[in-house]
Amino acid sequence: MSVTAPQTQTTIKSQSQAKSSPRSTRSLATGPVWLVGVLAVLAGAVVTEVFGLITRGAGVPMNAASPGETQAAEIPVGGFAGGVVFWSIAGIILAVALARWAKRPARTFTVTTVALTALSLAGPAVAPHTATSTQVILAVSHLVAAAVIIPPLARRLSHQQR
Repeated sequence: MSVTAPQTQTTIKSQSQAKSSPRSTRSLATGPVWLVGVLAVLAGAVVTEVFGLITRGAGVPMNAASPGETQAAEIPVGGFAGGVVFWSIAGIILAVALARWAKRPARTFTVTTVALTALSLAGPAVAPHTATSTQVILAVSHLVAAAVIIPPLARRLSHQQR
């Protein structure tokens, strides 16, 4: 009898652990769109900032200029994350609006954000007084942020109940 009791406890523990994993995934898939957006943006900001720090450490100059500037300025540490958070606010607002009013929110969100990401690549491409290596890293950072942020929001929107 004492041999089966530990097995029963182990089985009960395993069952409770199995129940908690799908529940947490399920709640994120059906949780508020804004919350999924905030979490995705925070993850995107961290990943993009780490990418920027790695490239900075590898010797890529982190100086860029906006159109109309006469010289490049240093991109500060935290600049990648700050840019991601700033521009992603519009993406979260878009996701929330599409969740409420679009017939196919996930598809509309994905098409729109992929198009906007492609359009955003023009900024680094035309940055004056900016080294080509920096332009490439800036463009890749846009793709990194999009790869981290768009899929979770699109997944969440695909679970939208109408």
